[in-house]
Amino acid sequence: MKMRSWLFAPGDSEKKLGKVASCGADVVIIDLEDAVAEYAKAEARRLTTKWLQANRTQVLAGGGFQRWVRINPLDSHHWREDLAAVMPCQPHGIMVPKAAGPEQIRMLAAELYEHEQRNGKEPNSTRVLPLVSETAKAAMSIGQYAEDTLPRLLGLTWGAEDLSAAIGATRKRDENGEWTDLFRMVRAQILLTAHARQVLPIDTLYSDFRDLEGLKKAAEASHADGFAGMLAIHPDQVQVINAAFSPSEKALARARAIVDAFSANPGKGALSLDGEMIDQPHLEQARKLLERAP
Repeated sequence: MKMRSWLFAPGDSEKKLGKVASCGADVVIIDLEDAVAEYAKAEARRLTTKWLQANRTQVLAGGGFQRWVRINPLDSHHWREDLAAVMPCQPHGIMVPKAAGPEQIRMLAAELYEHEQRNGKEPNSTRVLPLVSETAKAAMSIGQYAEDTLPRLLGLTWGAEDLSAAIGATRKRDENGEWTDLFRMVRAQILLTAHARQVLPIDTLYSDFRDLEGLKKAAEASHADGFAGMLAIHPDQVQVINAAFSPSEKALARARAIVDAFSANPGKGALSLDGEMIDQPHLEQARKLLERAP
């Protein structure tokens, strides 16, 4: 299933929850964390459970978009209540904010296993996507995910807002709109670690949801850099992200031609195709592109 666009929806807004199913997002993340004030946590769990139950048939059938929940941080007193509320509804996955490292994800995995047993769900079928950059310590541990055995791990993603607050940064981008060195380094670590671990690298959100041209540029650059998808905070961002992370017909045709050329010449390390030399890295890149095709 395609997992290009990851759209957040606040768990305490029945109005917004009623709209997300028709937005075209590949993944909808019902947010119980940052989007929900402290006093509204219990109501957000109730509404989120109601929404997950209403869509449970599609969840169990694996159709439509995937339904995820962002729980509260694992060092808070809310997250176990979050799991107790949503796991009977069998969401596809759990997003973990302010993840502190693989050890913390293992703790969550043990809790998820107990919930899966109680709710008749296959072990390890509830996947996990941690936000791994939201504190300085967490950002320094990103590389640890490359070596750790975490069977639930679907991918890695990151956020700039919490990290900038944690370190007291007054800017995240320079005068040209590019990430400053710190955030560029974190982003690169996410990308490399996810590919090393063979999980999905999911790029952070584009905060100005009204600037769709800026989003288009950012999403296309993200796809070109090797990310598999991108977070979204507004329904209008979804189609822009989906388009940016969908290979063009021209690119797919070229990839098929490369694969076909090597299939027709087994044992060859390098070939000429349309006047260009192609070798094994070209073949690997073509195969990966075709894997992302609709």
